[in-house]
Amino acid sequence: MYAKVNSLGLFGLNAFHVDVEIDISKGTPTFDVVGLPDLVVKESRERIRSALRSCGIAMPVARITVNLAPADTKKSGSVYDLAILIAILKAMDCIHTNIDDSSFIGEVSLNGDVRAINGVLPMVLLAKQNGIKAVYVPYDNAYEASVVDEIEVYGVKTVTEIIDHLSGISQIQKQDKYIVPHTNYYSELDFADVKGQPIAKHALEIAAAGGHNALLIGSPGSGKSMLAKRMPSILPTMTFEESISTTNIHSISGLLNKETPLITVRPFRSPHHTISAAGLAGGGSIPHPGEISLAHNGLLFLDELAEFDRRTLEILRQPLEDQEVTISRVSGTITYPASIMLIAAMNPCPCGYYGHPKRKCVCNPKQVSSYLSKVSGPLLDRLDLHIEVAPVEFEHIASKAKEESSEVVRQRVQAARKIQAERFKGTEITCNARITPNKLQEFCPMDDSALSLIKDVFDKMGLSARAYDRILKVARTIADMNGTEVIKKPHIAQAVQYRSLDRKYWIGK
Repeated sequence: MYAKVNSLGLFGLNAFHVDVEIDISKGTPTFDVVGLPDLVVKESRERIRSALRSCGIAMPVARITVNLAPADTKKSGSVYDLAILIAILKAMDCIHTNIDDSSFIGEVSLNGDVRAINGVLPMVLLAKQNGIKAVYVPYDNAYEASVVDEIEVYGVKTVTEIIDHLSGISQIQKQDKYIVPHTNYYSELDFADVKGQPIAKHALEIAAAGGHNALLIGSPGSGKSMLAKRMPSILPTMTFEESISTTNIHSISGLLNKETPLITVRPFRSPHHTISAAGLAGGGSIPHPGEISLAHNGLLFLDELAEFDRRTLEILRQPLEDQEVTISRVSGTITYPASIMLIAAMNPCPCGYYGHPKRKCVCNPKQVSSYLSKVSGPLLDRLDLHIEVAPVEFEHIASKAKEESSEVVRQRVQAARKIQAERFKGTEITCNARITPNKLQEFCPMDDSALSLIKDVFDKMGLSARAYDRILKVARTIADMNGTEVIKKPHIAQAVQYRSLDRKYWIGK
């Protein structure tokens, strides 16, 4: 007796189609799973035996061979349990419904329950692309799967329930399509809470408007972390494509909320400075996404930047340039997207008061140099905006004047992003920070005075080609915020000011 059932697998972020083939023949009673399965897949034999027994169905006393095709692709996890069980029932002639255009994914427990799995969204998206009409997923994953249009989703609670459904005894109700709710971008953390710091606020507004990376440097208590944690409230609205891309990563990581299966607010990730390289970039025998990828289409905040291990920080260099992370292991190579905004904050020295106008720094020059050297020149070069956060004056703290709210700032950011969306229509560029070198001259036209200024700056400051590009991109954003298509001298001057802190703190230290 032979049967075949459609299923889906996952390797990293890449879903793939799996044909679950089963042959039940005479011979010594065995239950073999072939097709490059890992230990978890092989253990499905015992889960399926017990699940069928709990439903009052006896396993056939025969030689059972299950093949997971394609046989040259490694299969991992418990996602194939439900498909293998359905294939056995089909081969035993217990199911007569045509399920050729259906796919089955889910873990089966010993008592016959169907348990939730990770990575349902990317698998259902692939099923739709492959022409599958219906997918049967664990009940707890059905809401997540319903994000995908033009495919029927059935949430399965127990093995008995799906057997009755496929036998025509009772029907499982189709999952209603997920309707994206109105998104509230304004939480308790609002820019209005930050007293003073107009220069830092404006710089972060520029960063949000153009998708630029930024470094905040200043003494303890000046408001660096407070500002960075309020950045999500001024970031622009996510597009549906960005939401799907980000949700895919969180789905395979098991981080989705069952009540809100589609991520519509840009992620904000803030790992502790003790994080390992694998925790930041991703890792494992089958590499899982790290903090860089979990912040995809959102913001990665590294507080106390100089306290991170230097080798861990150097991992950021390639993702910041390429917007992706590639992890190679024996099991294969996986590339995760990593289009992020990096906001970093640090003190200028171990005691935190180097350069403070009123408090004396107690660190010696060697300590200051050693502390600052933890942030390498190449990494610093990839940070578009260097922002000095000055100590807060008493007049600002005691002031009863209302500060500008995040909602007002976000309206300006959104207006600037709208200009960029029109400019980059028909390309893969999403914001000014993502302008490719071959498009820089086209999208960043300058008048003669701006060109003359940036030439002088390039010669006198000894800028790298990367620093030149990033100054130009920041100037493009400033011009957009001022409603100007051609970049002018004041826009270049302001962008250059945000690249000067490395001269103050790093050069000669």
